[in-house]
Amino acid sequence: MFLNDLYHALDPVAFSIGPFAVRWYGLGYLAGFVLGGILLYRIAKRWKLDLSSDDVLSIMTGICLGIILGGRLGYVLFYGAGYYLSHPLSIFALNEGGMSFHGGLVGAIVGGSIVCKRSRISIPTICDIGVCVAPVGIFLVRCANFINGELWGKETDLPWGVMFETGGNVYRHPSQLYEAVLEGLVMFVLLWILWRKLPPRPQGTFMGIFLLWYGVCRILIEFVRVPDEQLGYLFGGFVTMGQLLSLPLIIAGIALLVWAHKYQRPQVGHVE
Repeated sequence: MFLNDLYHALDPVAFSIGPFAVRWYGLGYLAGFVLGGILLYRIAKRWKLDLSSDDVLSIMTGICLGIILGGRLGYVLFYGAGYYLSHPLSIFALNEGGMSFHGGLVGAIVGGSIVCKRSRISIPTICDIGVCVAPVGIFLVRCANFINGELWGKETDLPWGVMFETGGNVYRHPSQLYEAVLEGLVMFVLLWILWRKLPPRPQGTFMGIFLLWYGVCRILIEFVRVPDEQLGYLFGGFVTMGQLLSLPLIIAGIALLVWAHKYQRPQVGHVE
């Protein structure tokens, strides 16, 4: 099968310089941050916001740090299953893997908000622009998850099933690619269509759509994805940590869309 052959032809290491190995996973994050900054600047200009390139660089720095710290802390808290209580130094071992999307999302909001607060930039507007560019990073990182042969899905007899080296001698759902397409590519196109329209939609619209779409897609994909080994199913034999963490996103997304429709606050750059 094509995907099966493709997986076995892929190496998680992009290139090596002596003992230093650069992995596609790290490059996925790096490319996502760079492309995200470029797109954030372009959207700000299209919406005619008074944001300079220095403003965008500061915002992206806060967001990137927030994603890394929040993603790691979220994994430790939600997926660690007590391991890091007895191995606290492993919290800093980023080379061992372990990042949580939900923790990274909270970290990005907090990190970006701190910069916006200090620079007197509208936090709701930056949140809206930020989620318009976030699907690029999601797409790249999920593709890197596929290259790594991790976070694979349940057994399947569908023609696009993939046999992962560590997943036993069975074909599985390439759930990483499902997420790359639905949470990354499809969401990017949807938000791209919306942010291209002028004047821009009211504050909260894009954030609401992002949270709602991601929450629904993540919950659905988790049904064909193998849960984290250290956690398994939380209860009912089918509810996973990813689903549990995604439910509040759906609620928050709906609430934001209602708020945006009710108050119709325009997108702005700097605030008084």
